[in-house]
Parts: sequence; C-alpha cells; structure tokens
Amino acid sequence: MKQITRGKMWCFAIGQFGWSLLSALITNWLVYFYEPTTENIEAGQTLFIPQGRVILGIVTIIGGIAALGRIFDAITDPLIANMSDRSRNPKGRRIPFMKKIAIPFAAVTVLVFWAPVNGVSTINGIWLLVMLMLFYLFMTTYCTPYNALISELGNTQDTRISISTYISVTFILGSAIGYVAPYIWGALEPSMGRVMAVRVTFMILAAIGLIALLVPVFTLKETDYVKAVPSNDNAFQSLGKTFKNKEFRKFVASDVLYFLAITIFQTGLPYFITKLMGLEETMTTILYVAMTFMSFLCYAPVNFLAHKFNKKKLVLCGFAGLSVVYAITAISGNFGLNGLVWGGIIVACAAFPMAIMGILPQAIVADIAQADAVVTGEKREGMFFAARTFAFKMGQSISMLLFTAFASISPETGLGYRIAAITACVVCVLGGLILTLYNEKKVLGIIVPGEKNR
Repeated sequence: MKQITRGKMWCFAIGQFGWSLLSALITNWLVYFYEPTTENIEAGQTLFIPQGRVILGIVTIIGGIAALGRIFDAITDPLIANMSDRSRNPKGRRIPFMKKIAIPFAAVTVLVFWAPVNGVSTINGIWLLVMLMLFYLFMTTYCTPYNALISELGNTQDTRISISTYISVTFILGSAIGYVAPYIWGALEPSMGRVMAVRVTFMILAAIGLIALLVPVFTLKETDYVKAVPSNDNAFQSLGKTFKNKEFRKFVASDVLYFLAITIFQTGLPYFITKLMGLEETMTTILYVAMTFMSFLCYAPVNFLAHKFNKKKLVLCGFAGLSVVYAITAISGNFGLNGLVWGGIIVACAAFPMAIMGILPQAIVADIAQADAVVTGEKREGMFFAARTFAFKMGQSISMLLFTAFASISPETGLGYRIAAITACVVCVLGGLILTLYNEKKVLGIIVPGEKNR
C-alpha cells in the first residue's frame, strides 16, 4: 500500500469543504428562512409554514420537521456504514458511494428551500419534511464512507492528526462560505425579490459544493492506499459490537452534548447577532468569517500541541472555552456595550476552542477504531464514525426542538435567545465532565505496538 502524500491529503480534504458548505446552508439558514423575524417579513420574506409553538403548545413546525429529519438521519447512519463496510466493489469500499451520491446531495440541498406553494400551506410542510429527509440520507451516504477513510488513509497517529487538521481547515472554510449567503442574496434581492434571491444564492453555493465533493472522487484511487477487508456482520451486529467498546461510549456521550450545544449556537447565531447585539444580518457573515480566520490561525498551534500532548486534555480545553463563549453570548447586548464589541469578544474567545474541536475529535474516533481493530481483528472504521454520527445527530435533533421552542419565547425582547445560549453553556460543561472519564492512555497503549509493526 502507498503512503498518502500531503497533496493527496488536501485533495481528500476538499471533499469536506463541499459537504460542510452544503450542511452549513441547512444548519445556518433553514430555521432563519422558514421561521423569519419580523424584519425579514417586512423585507419581503414569505411565510411558508405555520409559525409559533403549534404542536402540543411546545414545538414549532420547523422544529419538529428538523428534529424528525435528524432522527431519520441518525437511523440511516449505521445502515449506510454497514453497506460501505461490507462492500466488495473492486474500486474500494468508500469512494464509489461518494461518487454516486454527490450530484443528488447538492441538488436536494437547494430543493429544501424551494417550497412549492407561495404562502402558508400544509403542502409546504410535507415538501420540507421529504426534502430534508432526502438531504440527510444523501449527506450520510457521502459523509459516512468519507469519514471512514480518515482512519484508513491515516495508518499512523501522526498521519491521522494531519488528515484531521486538513479536513478541519476545509470544514471551517466551507462553513464560513455558508455564512456569506446574505451578501449574495442582498445583491440579488433588488432585481429578484427576497425569496428568489435566497434560492438563487443557494443554487450558486450548492454548485460550488458539488465541485468540491467530486475532487477526492476523481483524484484519489482508494485501492492504492487502503487494503479493504469487508465486514461480514449485518448493520445491527456491527453497531452492537461498536458500542461494546467502553472508551468509545464515553467519548460519544461527551460528543453528543458538544454537538447539541454547538447546534443551538450555530442555529441561533443570526438571531444572536440581529436581535441581541442589534446588528444587521450581514454582520453574521463578517463575524463568522472573522471567527473562521482567527480559528484558522490557531490550527498550526493546535496541530503542534496535539503531537506533543494528549488529545483528551486539549479537547477538555475546547469544551471549557466554548462554554465561556456561550455564556458571553447569553449576556450580549447588555451593559451599554456596542454590538460590535460583543461580537468581537465572542470571535476572540471562540477561535482557539473551535480549532481544537474541529481537529481532535475526529482523530480520537480514528484512534479508537484503530485500537478496536487491533483487539478484535475486525476493521469497522465506517461503523465507528457512523455510530458517532448516529449519537450526535440524535443530540442535534433535540437541539432543533429546543432552539425553535426557545426562539418563540418573547422574540421581541430576545429572552428566548438568551435561554438558548445559557442552555448551550450548561450542556457544553456537562460534555466536558463526561469526557474526563475517557481513558486515552489505554487506547494509545493498544495502537502503538500495532503502528510499530507496520
């Protein structure tokens, strides 16, 4: 087997840019588009689904649909992972899946925002639910095999950290480009109207995402780097074996809470900036890009520290830092400080922990998958990453229910948004406490002999 070069690592990482951009359009703008603020309605945004907590007086329509989409997504993760792990395709177990699904994945991202009825309608709700489920199914079909390659291409701990660093760079860049959307639709709005401008913007960004999705498909020959050993277990057997790994269960429990908190924060960011800090919606782009740039500057130090110190301690620092960021967000807009000052404080505080959480959790999962393969003799990298995403997507579905419910509490005063930020802070602290139970020394103690024998 060939040793992957840095150039090929970057080709691989560009795929992450593609799916993170498409994912960002849903994560950042789905609720904002379908549950618009008063200002957005006045600017020409159409209401497509009923507003407010209309389901049992607790859950909003958009919150319920988003949560159902995430639950469906979580259920399909282990099924797709098992199909990939069991694949006997002569071209590899991973890349053929990615190649087939790239175009449908990009297309359905746009269709999520293309509700067929121009007004409040049950048909729009059904359309949104179906399109969102397809979006998550297609994203899983691309991302689960893609993530499995992190462990398979990175056959040493240093290589896994390098790959995790590169894909973290492209992930955060894709997320940042997703936040550029208001500038694009703002330029198109005078000639197209708000709704069509938003849709055309997402078409442009989805096309960029599609090109990126296809880069690793056409630049990497999987069989040059990976010796495929197909699994013989069915999905439920493989998932059960994966969750029998005690250290994996500890890590995933903390990861669920991390993603619950970060999803609340990301979904709420346009609201935090416009309603709590009193800034224009285009400032969402500026502040997120600034946060991305500063986080990018932290990647080299994080990568250096990850090679020198254990990853667990650094991730605990990431949990602590993000908890502080969420707490600051909860009180933003007060004490007579300008909104830009609050935004600057959040950007500065978030940069380093975002870099940590962007790089190291993926590497930890790859470590656990490698250690499990040494102990059991079974290579189930796809299922380990799928089991992780299964767990955190369940957490994300809860976050969608929570945020949309909180957002409906006194939106004029911003009280619900502050409650959401406080909730993210508390959840993040709990995630860090659970991670303290993870035994990294045990996992690395299993891997190192295996690496020495390669």
